[in-house]
Amino acid sequence: MRLRKRARPREVVTQSTLENAFDRRTFVIGTAMGGLGVLLAARMGYIAIAENEKYELESESNRVNLSLIPPRRGWILDRNGAPLASNRADFRVDIIPERTPDPDATLLALTDILKLDENQAADIRKRIDDGPGYQPVEIASGISYDEFAAVSVRLPDLPGVVPQRGFSRFYPTGPTVGHLLGYVGPANAEEYEEQDRNPLLITPGYKIGKDALERQFELDLRGIPGARRVEVTASGRIVRDLETREDVQGDPVRLTIDGPLQDYAARRIGLESGSAVVMDCETGDILCMASMPSFDPNSFSQGIGRVEYGMLRDDERVPLRNKVLKGLYPPGSTIKPMHCMAFLDAGIKPDEAIMCGGGRRIGNRFFNCWSNHGRVDMAKAIYQSCDSYFYHFAQQVGFAKVAEWAHKMGLGEEFPLPVTSQFYGTVPSPEWKQRRHDSAWQPYDTVNSSIGQGYYLTNPLQLAVMSARMATGYKVMPRLQLGGDKPQFEHFDFSPEEIGYVRQAMSDVVNGPGTAGRARLPFDDIKMAGKTGTAQVVSLSVSNGKTGPWKYRDHGLFVFFAPFDKPKYAGAVVIEHGGGSGAAYPIARDVMTFLFDPAKGMDALRPLEEQWGGTAQQRLNAKYRAYAAAQGETVPPAPSRDEDIFDQVEAEARVAARQPEGIAEEASPSRIDTRSPEEVSQASASARPTSARSTPAPDATDTPE
Repeated sequence: MRLRKRARPREVVTQSTLENAFDRRTFVIGTAMGGLGVLLAARMGYIAIAENEKYELESESNRVNLSLIPPRRGWILDRNGAPLASNRADFRVDIIPERTPDPDATLLALTDILKLDENQAADIRKRIDDGPGYQPVEIASGISYDEFAAVSVRLPDLPGVVPQRGFSRFYPTGPTVGHLLGYVGPANAEEYEEQDRNPLLITPGYKIGKDALERQFELDLRGIPGARRVEVTASGRIVRDLETREDVQGDPVRLTIDGPLQDYAARRIGLESGSAVVMDCETGDILCMASMPSFDPNSFSQGIGRVEYGMLRDDERVPLRNKVLKGLYPPGSTIKPMHCMAFLDAGIKPDEAIMCGGGRRIGNRFFNCWSNHGRVDMAKAIYQSCDSYFYHFAQQVGFAKVAEWAHKMGLGEEFPLPVTSQFYGTVPSPEWKQRRHDSAWQPYDTVNSSIGQGYYLTNPLQLAVMSARMATGYKVMPRLQLGGDKPQFEHFDFSPEEIGYVRQAMSDVVNGPGTAGRARLPFDDIKMAGKTGTAQVVSLSVSNGKTGPWKYRDHGLFVFFAPFDKPKYAGAVVIEHGGGSGAAYPIARDVMTFLFDPAKGMDALRPLEEQWGGTAQQRLNAKYRAYAAAQGETVPPAPSRDEDIFDQVEAEARVAARQPEGIAEEASPSRIDTRSPEEVSQASASARPTSARSTPAPDATDTPE
């Protein structure tokens, strides 16, 4: 019989059991929700109290836009307080690529608004592609107010575009100061990292010194940035200005350069490739350092295009090289007076003479002289530049002694100047040749070096320093920045009679039976002394040095000082491949004429510039147009300027740029920035005294007589 499983009794559900179950569930859920509420309340309290400042700042940043205002760079002034580099009121447009979702579309819109041509648009597109996304890329500068306004009203449709009113670097005399001052430009990625990612360096419109003095004095010229707070909408449209803190302009840097003389010397070099340096013998002040051909630093500062840069890069005369500091040339016969001073120190008497029969036999070789000079003493050796004399006495004294004096006179030396670099060349000697070439010094090395050939290499600044030291008998040191006490120089161990003897011989080069009669100054009461030099470039079997391809012609050199009886100024002119010294000393003559009488100097220059095709700036512009046409490129027109608007903006610059005491009132931008480079230089020249011999203004620490 099967037993049936006993059924489990059913649980009786009553009103009481239902209420108990509901109460338990309510308690659990209520406890969980209460705990969650406490957590939320605690979090809200933490945010509202502990992190109040953080979120207040974030909310403020959504409402308020804070931007840096690039500081105006300090001016670079000449010795008289006139600007060599100033600032000009400017409207500009930049783009920050990483803030632009579609750079091509944005650039296309800007090209239409600003009327950019294809070349400009291509250059901008390349800079956008090549640069880091955070770095602003200049679209256009110097634009009109209407163009500036047209971009500004379209900003909601142009993300990443930054139009701004500010100041751009301006060089009144353009290419005549290119190598001296350098230029400015946007900081690159390396410079940004080197300066600890300074946000100022990526501020739209801000530029730093890139070369020469602009780079060397960057920290002095930089200034302190300002700031601007504006209220914006969610789309970024500006509602109103809240607060603006003005920038602080950088400190001015005052140079020893005489601005009108610098401009004149560069223009007088004309179509040649070369350099001119003039120094004050008493202080070492460098009055001009002109290197031509040059570039327009205004082009670099505005963002030079590939066509213009290609023109400069492809030019065989290397306009991008500072020939004063980085051009190295055999000094040729310009070092012969200095070699005579070495002979005097070695005990050679000035009246000791040789017979020049057209050359000199040294060992089993005959070394030619450029002429047959007959009996030659020291003075005649200088003013007639007799090679035979130097062959003979350099062998007698030994070239180690001559090399020692070459260094004392500044050759082969690097000077303590605020420049990015300088090439100091070579003064050959037996010890140098053994160290450099691992070979012994030979008699022919002495022969070649005695007339400034062979291994000898110098730059034009060294030749100018040598000239100042020969003229005065003191170890004159060059300087580029005014300030401090008048320097005291060491005196060389020469008697006044010995120094006077060499001076007189160098005067006879120009004013007597010497080799540079055309270098005489057009004054009855001022005489210039000098020494010509011709540096051979290739052997005579290749070229005679005077004709043929430009690069095979001899260099022309001339060192000088004036007045010869009481030297005040000294300098050097070097013309590359000029065909001989005849290309150099007429330039020195006109430069010194301008220094003593600007009106006479300008009278000599104007007809020459008419023959050459205008001033240095005008010729550079014409060359660019011709080069662009030859490349099949369209030359962009000069940017237009709304003069009324710019005058308003520049008025602010004039007030802000007033310099402290010691800076001439004439340096205000109202006297400079509204004129062309040619007008500036001509006005500066005419402002200098013409009825009497004038000299550069004294240092601010000096007391004029």
